[in-house]
Amino acid sequence: MCTTQPVSARQPDLSESSLIPVLDEIIDSYCGTRGALIPVLQSVQNLLGFLPAPALQYVSRELNIPYSEVAGVVTFYSFFSTVPRGTYLVRVCLGTACYVRGGKEVLEALTKELGIRVGETSEDRLFSLEIGRCFGACGLAPVVMVNNTVHQRVKPAKIHELIEQYRSEGMQEREVQ
Repeated sequence: MCTTQPVSARQPDLSESSLIPVLDEIIDSYCGTRGALIPVLQSVQNLLGFLPAPALQYVSRELNIPYSEVAGVVTFYSFFSTVPRGTYLVRVCLGTACYVRGGKEVLEALTKELGIRVGETSEDRLFSLEIGRCFGACGLAPVVMVNNTVHQRVKPAKIHELIEQYRSEGMQEREVQ
């Protein structure tokens, strides 16, 4: 079902009954576009914050792409997530330079501070923790990225300060909403 209506910028009610029309809007906006799968998945994730299995199944059916292919794309690209992500995506570099200069200890301090393991999201949905292999800042090792902000020469002893800065910011934003 292809229409020419643009995808709206509204934040939908995410109940299953209201999710299908929103997914249809996204899919319709890419109707006839070769290679639409990745942009559709990006749009869905931008809207929902992650890619739940029912949404992936629906996209698979509507784009007439085998579910195995859709799931393969989602698991191949680290940008995609099938679990809800926090407001702040904290990524620790464990490339060679960062690892040698204390990246593993930084990761351990983060898991302790956040109370989550790699691949998990905190209960308050403020933080998600992941690892990376190289952020291209080897001379600044060890490096931690919070969303798109690079923190250089991070010390395990300073993790609490770093996280508290984002925790305070995140709580203030929630109070405004």
